[in-house]
Amino acid sequence: MKEYKYKINGNEYNVAIDNIEGNIAHIQLNGVAYDVELPEQPKAAPAVKRVAVSEAPAAAPKPAARKAAPAAGGHVIESPLPGVIKDIFVKVGQQVKADDVVCILEAMKMGNEIHAGIDGTVKSIEVSKEDSVLEGNTIMVIG
Repeated sequence: MKEYKYKINGNEYNVAIDNIEGNIAHIQLNGVAYDVELPEQPKAAPAVKRVAVSEAPAAAPKPAARKAAPAAGGHVIESPLPGVIKDIFVKVGQQVKADDVVCILEAMKMGNEIHAGIDGTVKSIEVSKEDSVLEGNTIMVIG
């Protein structure tokens, strides 16, 4: 059993994870038992490299980016974790190599380099700088 203590908005929470069976986690939250349905495990994420992010004051993030339908035959770059898009280094129509950094995703005060993953042309960019994204949201499509 793993136990965690969280403080959210001044309230303390004690979470104990009893066990996980398939996609159901059996937990106790402040002594009350719950069965929590977990999302499906994501497919392999693009290569991510962590880099330092400056401590500049942040503006309020925009709502989470939409999940776009992939372009026919395109390689969809999805967010590997929740965060905020801090910079975008490519434009639609630009040629990229697999190891090119296409954007920086800030998550947990760390900048994560998101790579193209394949050689090709940027077909669409589904986010803007300072957009909040959830894990699995489409960032861009490369074809």
